[in-house]
Amino acid sequence: MMLLPLLLLLSATDVGWAQRVLGQKKSGACVCEVNSTMWSFPAARFEDVLLQVHTCEGSLNNLQEQVTISNQRLPEILAQVSNVTARLEPYQYLHDQGLYTTLALRQLGQELIQLEMDIDVVHKQRNNDQTRKLTKEVDKLHKDVKKMQTSDTINMKTVKEKLRYLKNNVESCKSIPKDHRSQHRYCYRGLISNISDPITTKVTPHGKSYISGSWGKQAQIHSEKQRNSYWVQPLLSSNIWGNTVRVYQTYEDFMASTNHREFTFAPSYTHSNTIEGPSAVLYGDALYYHCYRSADICRYDLTGNSVKRVTLPGTGVGFSNKFPYCYYDCRTYSDVDVEADETGLWALYATVGNHGNLVVSRLGWDKETQTLNVTQTWETRLFKKAVSNAFMVCGVMYATRYVDEYREEVFYAFDTATGKEDNSLALPLEKVARGVASLSYNPTNRQIYMYNDGYLLAYQAQF
Repeated sequence: MMLLPLLLLLSATDVGWAQRVLGQKKSGACVCEVNSTMWSFPAARFEDVLLQVHTCEGSLNNLQEQVTISNQRLPEILAQVSNVTARLEPYQYLHDQGLYTTLALRQLGQELIQLEMDIDVVHKQRNNDQTRKLTKEVDKLHKDVKKMQTSDTINMKTVKEKLRYLKNNVESCKSIPKDHRSQHRYCYRGLISNISDPITTKVTPHGKSYISGSWGKQAQIHSEKQRNSYWVQPLLSSNIWGNTVRVYQTYEDFMASTNHREFTFAPSYTHSNTIEGPSAVLYGDALYYHCYRSADICRYDLTGNSVKRVTLPGTGVGFSNKFPYCYYDCRTYSDVDVEADETGLWALYATVGNHGNLVVSRLGWDKETQTLNVTQTWETRLFKKAVSNAFMVCGVMYATRYVDEYREEVFYAFDTATGKEDNSLALPLEKVARGVASLSYNPTNRQIYMYNDGYLLAYQAQF
């Protein structure tokens, strides 16, 4: 027999190779022996690879689930970053001017720490351009806040506080006697000691849906005209603007909603003489109020149908919802509050220059020159947005805060005669609805008037 070389080409899963075997010619055929074990299926190896595939598949599914969750949370985090950035901008401006609110910055810092943790989780899962950008932005914001918190502003704040105190003392000494309440026959010594339950409760004649406005009794003690008049000034446009005032000649007419006269002091809701915000006072034969989209106080003469105005002093006077009364729920566009008491007329507002704290300015009407003036100004340390409302009594500003749906509390007083403050008061003030649009004191009968979300309430102040 003749041996024939036979080349068998064999393949494997991971490598190609060949085996050479010898064959014999037998009966016209080539016969050879081949080792068949070399073609056996590598079951153990296959199972090992299959296990790895299943493991990878599980990890991939888990990663996909995390990415899906991250994709869902990313818009929320983006919104948070935008929100914090927007909120930080005014603090950055105040910081540049040497002004800021320490508590607010601490709260921002805490929020940023939480935000950093959330972004770090998403960044580890996704690690893309967007998450890297977010990480950088939040890191920058955090550094800005820390810089503001750690800046050496203590000496500056001390100097500014001393300057504020000295300025208040100067204003107190200008024209008001040191103990003006003892020399003013209409004023009692000391602060208000108690406020009665509501002695008048009535729905505004314009309807309960008009939740913002002001009302009361004519407030000038020696007024010959409008002597016993009551008035209502609702904000008829978006609960923000108004251009009419309704005057009743007697209390009985007011309670019966009859025999009234309507005065229009602006031709439209967007006119410069329109009232902005829920604060006005009828003083003698004129209505005093905050002028439309400005830092001005307007005086509308009911007799001559004319308007005079004066600009409030201060750096960055707040108006158009910059520094409204807030505390629990902000009263829209309540930036400037016009009040009257035994000593005259007042404007309560806030400025950037006084850190957003309340400023008290005394107003004066000069009959000879027919001009409205600001005669004196005091700066308080009470943040206006931490107050629900305020009013004046005998040269003392009283501020209120929200307690619950049916009660406010007078908690603070600032005396313009001495420049001193008292934040230990706790005088309850009952109400019938949640929101307080305006509060005003009337020196002719020592009553306090509240415009309470469409309800008109009156209280007796006790000394």
